[in-house]
Amino acid sequence: MSDKLFDVCGIGNAIVDVLAHCDQDFIERMSLNKGTMTLIDSARAEELYAAMGPAVEASGGSCGNTIAGLASLGGRGAYIGKVGNDQLGGIFRHDMRATGVHFETPSATSTTPTARSMIFVTPDAERTMNTYLGACVELTPDDVDPAVVTRSKVTYLEGYLWDPPLAKQAFLKAANLAHGAGREISLTLSDPFCVKRYLTEFQDLVKNHVDILFANEHEITALWETDDFEAAVKATREHCSLAAITRSAKGSTIVTETQVIDVPAWPVRQVVDVTGAGDLYAAGFLYGYTQGRDHADSARIGALAAGEVISHFGARPETPLAELLLQQVG
Repeated sequence: MSDKLFDVCGIGNAIVDVLAHCDQDFIERMSLNKGTMTLIDSARAEELYAAMGPAVEASGGSCGNTIAGLASLGGRGAYIGKVGNDQLGGIFRHDMRATGVHFETPSATSTTPTARSMIFVTPDAERTMNTYLGACVELTPDDVDPAVVTRSKVTYLEGYLWDPPLAKQAFLKAANLAHGAGREISLTLSDPFCVKRYLTEFQDLVKNHVDILFANEHEITALWETDDFEAAVKATREHCSLAAITRSAKGSTIVTETQVIDVPAWPVRQVVDVTGAGDLYAAGFLYGYTQGRDHADSARIGALAAGEVISHFGARPETPLAELLLQQVG
């Protein structure tokens, strides 16, 4: 690798999404937690895969989607994540590199398969994720390349990394490397259940280690143990230098120590599948931020990217976001 500077280095769970439509009866019959991500074992993964209808396989993972979105906008992205030495791992690696992302993490040497997430999309466009982590749990601190992290303006980490113990250590190593090089750390809270599993640790991270926080309404209220959004915003202002909170159709709220900015959602003709909306919002915001745009403008780019991805099936852009950006934002 040369001395190339990256805008964002993402570290996350490398997951192949397996997406299928279903109805509410299926959700109830299979005892799924609608609208959330549930970790499952290999037996449950096989059960759900056998029960699901016609499916589309696509490279995913929260952080992977964000870095692919950043690249689609024209940003310089790097990715660190573990895949298995199998067909799905090959698909994931090809898809990341094809977007122009630097992805050199070695595949797992074990026989553990690449992670996959069975995503069930109901007619209301809500997605219910059931994730088998597979090779993701074999991400270790050794996989964190100091040359990549220290050359990245922002290192973006997903809260889901807190589930596998070695990935948690990789997370902390990356944070120390980034801050040691004068770079910034960004965290997405990922899921309200994830926040509740590691509440005290996440509160400490946000208060003491994170420069840019991403969350949705449910995650930010879970983080500060309140049902009131305004109370959560107040707590965020007290403990976080910059946060971008997504609110679905209400748009997003940008929170700093000195101001709160509301930015509307991007108008979409039809919402088809909300999978990846938050991931692509983060892609747009981080792209704007690393290009020196102000917070409100960065949030508008985030809204544009999220609007594109919810207008079709799947969690990555179908239309090059750089083209949309030129047409719609400039």
